[in-house]
Amino acid sequence: MTMSIEQRIREKAAEHGFVACGFAAADAAPEAGAGLREWLADGRHGGMGWMEARADERASPNGLWPGARSVIALGMSYAPATDPLALAGASERGRISVYAQGGDYHKAVKKGLKALGRWLADETGCELKVFVDTAPVMEKPLAAAAGIGWQGKHTNLLSREHGNWLFLGIVMTSLELVPDPPGQDHCGSCTRCIDACPTGAITAPHRIDARRCISYLTIEHHGPIPTEFREAMGNRIYGCDDCLAVCPWNRFAEAGQANRAFLPRAELAAPALADLLALDEAGFREMFAGSPIKRIGWARMMRNCLIAAGNNGEAGLRESVERFVESDDPVLAEAAGWALTRLIR
Repeated sequence: MTMSIEQRIREKAAEHGFVACGFAAADAAPEAGAGLREWLADGRHGGMGWMEARADERASPNGLWPGARSVIALGMSYAPATDPLALAGASERGRISVYAQGGDYHKAVKKGLKALGRWLADETGCELKVFVDTAPVMEKPLAAAAGIGWQGKHTNLLSREHGNWLFLGIVMTSLELVPDPPGQDHCGSCTRCIDACPTGAITAPHRIDARRCISYLTIEHHGPIPTEFREAMGNRIYGCDDCLAVCPWNRFAEAGQANRAFLPRAELAAPALADLLALDEAGFREMFAGSPIKRIGWARMMRNCLIAAGNNGEAGLRESVERFVESDDPVLAEAAGWALTRLIR
């Protein structure tokens, strides 16, 4: 019996490390564009001007590429083998989000997408484009429309098989593929993700205010961290996993399915704040080579570490913090001053 092109795509996707694959029409998620525009109009994107600059392209696959007829949504697992919240009480160490403890997911996912795309173009002669999250594409609504999961109350994609530990990639193609049924919401009355958010960034089910989110504040936000959120940051220095880690659907996610490229590097799993604060810019680039963390730069990482040091409250970090008090960077000097007021003499 001849396999359909959809079945063949699924098999080839699995060969390239994707644990989830689904299909949708290019215009399958029209409500996503309306939601995006409302979110932007409310200012909930904070300083992410790039979200606003290409909003028309982001709102719909056809806005980005009018030739798109179908979307192939793909998921690559990064399910952790250990509890992402295990370092919550280890205030002398920095907490790095699970997704950033290994290799740069942009490279691994894009490599798989390109390999799948080359095969599909050779097999069918179709036109296609591949996208990871650096492009103006709304991966999560498209992935839900393609049936590989649904958007949970924390707005991230959820899967009954993989929890919320999926990196998403999108292939837009000129092929007319048979769409899958859209994902069904299985959150029910659960509010664990909302309750777990340290800063109240999930203001209502399916509504998030990036300006309050620790992931946004530690990664995307330039300038000083607003003082109202500093204590809540705890020892989080890059991202935050709390709303993801508490989701009950994660009990079905298997760490063995995670792509090996995302296995945590020993030096990033539980780094000592004192060691991080001792890094100069060259040391930062060396330590975070090949990591998505490298893109935020030394100054933002030092800012985050200084806030974490202040939340540690122990005198042992005074010397590490004091070297930044006279920094030429006013953001670092201010963060160091704040931290010193909280450290035991």
